[in-house]
Amino acid sequence: MKTQLKKDEKLILETKLHWFTMIVPFLILIAGVIVGFILLVYSGYYLLITLVTALFFYYKLVERSNNIWAVTNLRIVDEFGVFSNNSKESPLDKINNVTYNQSFWGKIFGYGNVQIQTAAEIGSTTYSFVENPSKLKDTITRMQEEYKDNQVKRQASELANAILAGQQNNKTDVPAELERLFDLKQRGIITEEEFLNRKAKILNS
Repeated sequence: MKTQLKKDEKLILETKLHWFTMIVPFLILIAGVIVGFILLVYSGYYLLITLVTALFFYYKLVERSNNIWAVTNLRIVDEFGVFSNNSKESPLDKINNVTYNQSFWGKIFGYGNVQIQTAAEIGSTTYSFVENPSKLKDTITRMQEEYKDNQVKRQASELANAILAGQQNNKTDVPAELERLFDLKQRGIITEEEFLNRKAKILNS
């Protein structure tokens, strides 16, 4: 994956186009070699035809190598492109639903389509001819659950720290609060009984 990982981000799964997508380019390459061999006897275009089909096959090979889907503990990254680098990402917390489907041949050879519905503007994205689509779908779902659990734990930790900090602040304000109550008693604003009751509450807090 070419995309840089963020801090505390881990790569969980990386998959790409199934080898089935290379069948047609391979057949075109074989046909080009055969046609080129036949034309070898009659003309000098055999090299051109063979070269064109070979370049086409190589292009599709590089395209398959660069077309990947990566799942991390934070997002899904879709990278593609041969002459240019393109990347799309979907944060795990923005994904609403993940489904996959396999045709008859897809079930036999192990490829299929994975559809991701997000809350973003793109709405729905379909990844076609994915290797082992069920694994990609299950990995995304598992990472979503772990992401939500981590968010809950983080929020609980932040709340606990805030409460602890509040308690510590209250403890440091005890002398000041007692001094304020004593001043109120001295000025006759509160009675001795009220002073003692509030003093006990502060000391026991």
